[in-house]
Amino acid sequence: MTRLLEFLIALALVLALFLVVGLVLPSKRHLEESSETNRRMTIVFDTINNVRRLKDWNLLIPTKPSELTYSGGGEGHTGVGARVDFNSADDRWGKGHWEITESVAPGATGGGKIAYNIEDATPGGDKKTVFTLEPAGKNGRNVKVTQSYDVSYGWNLFGRFNGMYVSRHVGDSVKASLSKLTNMLATVPNFDYRIEGSKLTGLKVVELPAEDLLLVKAGNIDRNNEVIKASIKANQEWIKRVMESNGLEAAGPVRIITTDFGTEKYAFDVAQPVRKRSGAAPKTTDADKSKPAPPITPPATTTASTGPLKVSVSGTPVEYVHLDARRAASASYTGYMAELDAVRNSLRAWAMTNGYEVADRPYESWKGGVDESFTATGAFDVFWAIK
Repeated sequence: MTRLLEFLIALALVLALFLVVGLVLPSKRHLEESSETNRRMTIVFDTINNVRRLKDWNLLIPTKPSELTYSGGGEGHTGVGARVDFNSADDRWGKGHWEITESVAPGATGGGKIAYNIEDATPGGDKKTVFTLEPAGKNGRNVKVTQSYDVSYGWNLFGRFNGMYVSRHVGDSVKASLSKLTNMLATVPNFDYRIEGSKLTGLKVVELPAEDLLLVKAGNIDRNNEVIKASIKANQEWIKRVMESNGLEAAGPVRIITTDFGTEKYAFDVAQPVRKRSGAAPKTTDADKSKPAPPITPPATTTASTGPLKVSVSGTPVEYVHLDARRAASASYTGYMAELDAVRNSLRAWAMTNGYEVADRPYESWKGGVDESFTATGAFDVFWAIK
């Protein structure tokens, strides 16, 4: 009996000590971690402001797409109201969600802020994390990303004890996540696609229809405007002749498909969307072959293919290609043809920032024709296929 009383007294003392220590421990915990990246502020902000990108770098949510669902927010589930729900069999995450509650875009002097409310299986409630973006480094060329994490345990004494280890359980994951974010951002071309005064507009994902193309590989051409223009026009002549001999007509503007844009050389293909001409094809005589082919007058937009065509290209450098319907990142640009390399990189940066993986080669539809495209009023629609 004496031993039982001693045990009960000891147990009471332990419980009392537990209560006293639990009441003394903080009911809330706050931690912060920071990292720095040399990517543009726009790229950093758009990445964190998109809940579809969280799985690619944030270790506090599951990474399996099958365990994630997205809803709310703006286009592509961005900004205030965007939410990712997860339901994982892994006890590290369990069931919960992250939702953007505040989104302040960077201003002219830099800076930005994105706040998330969090619900998950870990102890505590009223969880939130805030990402603060600030210019850093020499001349503010870098971006400092600071992530804060707050959790409240209220009167849950077990939660308060658990809070003693939040810097390890959560803090280590936050630190590793920011490191992973920095590494991921380093793969994105460092082009600000939303810089003030930019002539790049209409960034979006589009559904491209099936198409039929006549294509000529231009090879490696000197990066000289006149040389490039002459090459394009010479290859267009081959395409025109094949169109005439096969009863075809233009189904859209001429396009230039970029293979490599080097410091001295430019490798590209000249392509023309085509379709069967209504009515019979005119007969081509030997005299006609010695004359320049009539100019191509394309429609403003490309029309969809109804199926592969039978095209004879024998004796010419022209290739026939049928493309199936696909998705692509797209934008419009007005300016000189020589500026298109930066435009392509900006489009790729936008696509990658929004979680799309580009594929194949980029191309531009030269809406104003070849000559105008070498002037300040050149008009282009730029496309890069995505997986």
